[in-house]
Amino acid sequence: MTRLQTYQVFPKIPGRLEFLEKLARNMWWSWRLDAIELFRRVDPRLWVQSNRNPLIFATMIAQQRFERGLRDEGFLAHLDRVQQAFEKEIETPVDYSQSPYGADAQVAYFSMEFGIHESLPFFSGGLGVLAGDHLKASSDLALPMVAVGLLYRKGYFHQYLDHEGWQQELYPETDIFHMPVRRARDPQGNELTISVEASGGLIYVKVWKIMVGRVPLYLLDTNIAENPPELREITASLYPGDSAVRLAQEVLLGIGGMKALKKLGIEPAVCHMNEGHCSFVCVERIAQVMESRNVDLQTAMEIVPRSMVFTTHTPVAAGYDEFPPDLVRPYLQEYEKRLGTDVDTILSWGQTGEKFDPHVKLSMFVLGHNFSQFCNGVSRLHGEVARGMWNHVWPQRPVEEVPISHVTNGIHVPSWISIENHMLFERYLGPDWYATNFDTDRAERIDQIYNEEIWRAREMSRSRLVRACRSMMVRQYGRRNAPKAVMKEVESVLDPEILTIGFARRFATYKRAYMLFMDPERFEKLVGSKNRPVQFVFAGKAHPKDHEGKDLIRQVVQFSRRPGMRNKIVFLENYDINLARYLVQGVDVWLNTPRRPLEACGTSGMKAAVNGVLNLSILDGWWAEAYHPDCGWSIGNGEEYEDHGYQDQVECRALYNILENDVIPTFYDRREGDTPDRWVEMMKNSIKLVLGNFCAHGMVRNYEKDYYLPAVRNHAVLTDNNAESARKLVARRRRLRREWTGVRIEPPESDIEVPFRVGDRFQVDTKVHLGALKPGEVEVELYSGSLKSVDELKNSQVTPMSVAEDLGGGSYRYTCEVVCQEAGRFGFTARVMPRGDDYLKNAPGFLTWA
Repeated sequence: MTRLQTYQVFPKIPGRLEFLEKLARNMWWSWRLDAIELFRRVDPRLWVQSNRNPLIFATMIAQQRFERGLRDEGFLAHLDRVQQAFEKEIETPVDYSQSPYGADAQVAYFSMEFGIHESLPFFSGGLGVLAGDHLKASSDLALPMVAVGLLYRKGYFHQYLDHEGWQQELYPETDIFHMPVRRARDPQGNELTISVEASGGLIYVKVWKIMVGRVPLYLLDTNIAENPPELREITASLYPGDSAVRLAQEVLLGIGGMKALKKLGIEPAVCHMNEGHCSFVCVERIAQVMESRNVDLQTAMEIVPRSMVFTTHTPVAAGYDEFPPDLVRPYLQEYEKRLGTDVDTILSWGQTGEKFDPHVKLSMFVLGHNFSQFCNGVSRLHGEVARGMWNHVWPQRPVEEVPISHVTNGIHVPSWISIENHMLFERYLGPDWYATNFDTDRAERIDQIYNEEIWRAREMSRSRLVRACRSMMVRQYGRRNAPKAVMKEVESVLDPEILTIGFARRFATYKRAYMLFMDPERFEKLVGSKNRPVQFVFAGKAHPKDHEGKDLIRQVVQFSRRPGMRNKIVFLENYDINLARYLVQGVDVWLNTPRRPLEACGTSGMKAAVNGVLNLSILDGWWAEAYHPDCGWSIGNGEEYEDHGYQDQVECRALYNILENDVIPTFYDRREGDTPDRWVEMMKNSIKLVLGNFCAHGMVRNYEKDYYLPAVRNHAVLTDNNAESARKLVARRRRLRREWTGVRIEPPESDIEVPFRVGDRFQVDTKVHLGALKPGEVEVELYSGSLKSVDELKNSQVTPMSVAEDLGGGSYRYTCEVVCQEAGRFGFTARVMPRGDDYLKNAPGFLTWA
């Protein structure tokens, strides 16, 4: 049989229960415990079997069960309570005209992956989960946001292990009817289809829509009859190995995503690109601004960057996608006419040189950053690493002034908190604890939780994890047709009463999962202790082409099979959001051993900490700014080594010392009963740490304050009155470009031969030759700091210099006063740059040093 027509039949839900279907089609339910429990109470067993997917769940429920729900007063009361919360938080309109955004401004958030819930296969790891948490928090805060991604039918691979412990990959296809997606429709009500130009013709794209609370997420899909088979596969899987397919995905996301928004009638005031995969947004957005605002290319190029946000998550330059120009060229042909320039010029926007070089690949980082005034790393340390990594793009700037700041990631706490802690927080912090600012008063309320209560919650979470591990291990070994004796043994793996340490993350070599096994005898003694035993739970995937990462998994599995280790070490297959919840809620210690500074952030540690799990980690990513001895342990003091073998040995010994001398004794110290009081105090401090500093609501507020609202204001000013301000910026940039060759600044002078004392002041003067430019068009600064080397400063600071004298002929004497604030050896120089916004000041070619 061929050309079968398929259809899906869902149960007929009685009118009184109709809200259940509305609830199932908005992912808001996935982070509201009361909503999850509403589905679960219908049939807890089937809820688990459905992979906690309410659409699959609905097809498994007998019609009679819905009829019975009409007679269950407790269920109806629960339903009404959830419906009232949904109407209040999701359906109540927001009057944005009274907000800083104004009536029409929207933020468009682009990401290659979105980790919202395990039932949606649109993510592979931390980048996607962070994007999902960003949308959830934006919904809670009622930001005017839309999001754009791709709809993957297979998503990222499912992992299983063979008998030897080698990772194998499966790519099961997800039934579109089992996802809460609907076809997106344009303002006229038509189903939305767009097209993107490629070398072989047009790629046709369907657009789907998922509601994530208040935030619509639009997903692009090439699995459409109008496309030949090879084009239908573009959106089949996440992060394909074929670079041509990967490029097609990134073009689809950026160019196709902007085209979809336009057909939806959405002209975003701000575009936020979550990593370099989205950078083609810039090209299409410039074209749309030219067309909608009737401006030329140069004017559009003043408007677009000042309302773009670019977030980088990658701490290694090699981790950025780069594509040969000839591979990209076909996708850009349409822009020759739309932008009024040649493809080579467009390609040069993604290269570091001033002119196009056919031998240099197009960098998605360079393309995205070149058109983004607002750029950030995802932790304080990662911001420093990114500035050093990309300093060559701004060779005239000191590393610390490379225009990349940071917004440390945060987690959407309601999505990750255990039911036991949720109930504790409701009791002590109030029913809206997750939706309000965490202030000093609330911190004190965490301290007021009885030690016995919070410890009992910890024990219940650990017990739930152990039960889940046993169930998963039975399935894993059953699939491999293990002997009955082995099956019987795995039914009792782990002990719900002993110290449990979790290590769950992508298995890449720099994350060093092998560190625990570098001293096997010491490790076996640790695990096999009769008085203070320890057990370990591992999980994580290696990239399909990362054979070293796969071998690390094999090593863990083989080690777990040693005599005495079988019940104390487990490796759980197919790490996903559901398994992550069990782990971050259930383990006692979250172990993280990356090679510093290669961990950009590490949000899994935050998820663990907010559940009272103590972090034991290298001082990398978020832990480098969060660590305090009252809430966890650090491995080392933030050292970085060139000799990686030596580094592994040093930090392995440090890890064992901390486990033996600090972690294990603190956990088992029960001198005043069965509660380890010092451990519990550290648990409370961990919870306060995340609620106060690392929650997604705070993260989104930081993006809003530092990026979104300034970008909205920029967009409004630059597009107002027929883009008059933007046109003036074009004229100004042309004038500066023309006249800047005449700008010179002489070395600053001062009487610095005499020794100074702390508190002394001295004057510094310099001559600046501006040519045809005027003092009001430039900023002259004294750049000073302590000496790091003969020609390099550290702890630098900038002091504005003012005009003291017009010397005639376009030359001026500038001056300022320097205060000696501390003892040491210092140096200074001077520089001149254009006066204006950061985007212009950071533009290449507009910085002149003395």
